[in-house]
Amino acid sequence: MTAADAARVTFKPKRTDREKREAWAALVFLSPWIIGFIVFIAGPMIASLILSCCRWDMLSPAHWIGLANYREMAHDPMVHKSLANTIVYAAMYIPGSIITSLLLAILLNQKLPGMRIFRTIFYLPTLTQGVATFVLWSVVFEPEIGLFNRVLRPITHLFGYEPPRWLNDPAWAKPALVIMAVWGVGGMMLIFLAGLQNIPEQLYEAAEIDGANRWRRFLNVTLPMLSPVIFFNTNLTTIASFRVFDAAFVLTNGGPSKSTLFFVFYLFNEAFRHFNMGYASALAWLLFAIVLALTVIQVRFGQKWVHYG
Repeated sequence: MTAADAARVTFKPKRTDREKREAWAALVFLSPWIIGFIVFIAGPMIASLILSCCRWDMLSPAHWIGLANYREMAHDPMVHKSLANTIVYAAMYIPGSIITSLLLAILLNQKLPGMRIFRTIFYLPTLTQGVATFVLWSVVFEPEIGLFNRVLRPITHLFGYEPPRWLNDPAWAKPALVIMAVWGVGGMMLIFLAGLQNIPEQLYEAAEIDGANRWRRFLNVTLPMLSPVIFFNTNLTTIASFRVFDAAFVLTNGGPSKSTLFFVFYLFNEAFRHFNMGYASALAWLLFAIVLALTVIQVRFGQKWVHYG
């Protein structure tokens, strides 16, 4: 490299007054977001990391105890129980929501009259979720007069069985909550629908000319072209499944027999019922590490099956 080339590499042109004004203007417009991020996201995260190494009941000053909270988690049976409940819930919810939303999107992608009305109807549950909806579901799952058991009772009696007791049965409480959660997959359905409508028709026509039936076209055209959407929805669903809390809090309070004591529910109990905020902060960082690890694994494996472009 000559001296002239080195000078060109090391030389940095001086910013003009216009570029400086534009940079300051950009910072001014971004400042509400930057301030909000520091105050409401970054600040609380740093505070919770510090508190995770303290013993604090929110009434007396915090005491530094180092990694004692993290060592306690390793021997806490309720941590193991809540993590196991959350993993079982996620194992049912993730495939159930992905498959249900994809099937609904395929059905609603048909070019039939009134299809926009049906899309709106299937999306409405996403807008109506909340405590009132959970109360209505508790009526649906009521063992004696609930809608589900009214339909199932004649069928189960044919085989000599009683219908499930749903939220009152440890074996059926988590499946009941999964059914409730899958009922609100309208947002995921719309994402799949957008992905389906973005697939070029020429690919289906070429596959049909080659003799591929509908099933082969679905496997060889639809799924590969939808792989980025499936990857995106799977990541979001995984995160949502490990954050499950509200339905169990309203309907079961972690029961019966702690079968719906999910990890976030246990974290909530430690923080706001037992006022063990330092331990709850450590639990929050454990949850962060688990979700981060799962996301990294999904990204690494996604490179093998996700097809872009």
